[in-house]
Amino acid sequence: MSVHKIENTVYAGTSRAAAQRVMILLHGRGASAQSILPLADALDLKDFAIIAPNATDGTWYPYSFMAPTAQNEPYLSSALDLVKAICDQLLSSGFSTRQLYFAGFSQGACLTAEFIGRHAAAYGGAFIFTGGLIGEHLEPTRYQGNFEGTPIFLGSADPDFHVPVERVYATGNIFRDLGATVTEKIYPGIGHTIIDDEIEIAQRILAVE
Repeated sequence: MSVHKIENTVYAGTSRAAAQRVMILLHGRGASAQSILPLADALDLKDFAIIAPNATDGTWYPYSFMAPTAQNEPYLSSALDLVKAICDQLLSSGFSTRQLYFAGFSQGACLTAEFIGRHAAAYGGAFIFTGGLIGEHLEPTRYQGNFEGTPIFLGSADPDFHVPVERVYATGNIFRDLGATVTEKIYPGIGHTIIDDEIEIAQRILAVE
């Protein structure tokens, strides 16, 4: 069942024909593709094509990312399939995985983590702003591939009402096991948001091609 539609995707930045890199942005619950585009501006993605899919009714899946996975179906599988379809289009048009980058906030960060974990490859980088791998219990056998040193940033608050710090660390450990270069940063008491320090870390990673 296809809940989320690729035709609702928003495109911005450099044209895909001219771009050297592509950033796939995944918005949070109750938000939209348009609402996450300012993150691209903050990251200063001058040479990037920006691709921001829209979740149907503003949510990628209905329940907490810590709920049993079956409760979030078919929405979760549809969301993962949508991101894969975008990546497949890019790869078939001549981009390499090293030219693909991912960033998401909150629910979009969780979707980002889950997608790259299930499809680990030598990506350009991934930025998970307040999120982690999805499921009541993590099943390491679900995550396949090799990141081959892909830089991955995980930033979150302590405490965060939606994302336990323990899940952030567990996610980082699984990514390391899959060959990623992981940077974790936990910020006491910042609330459910993205702060300047996270943006600066992401910019430093993006500056290394």
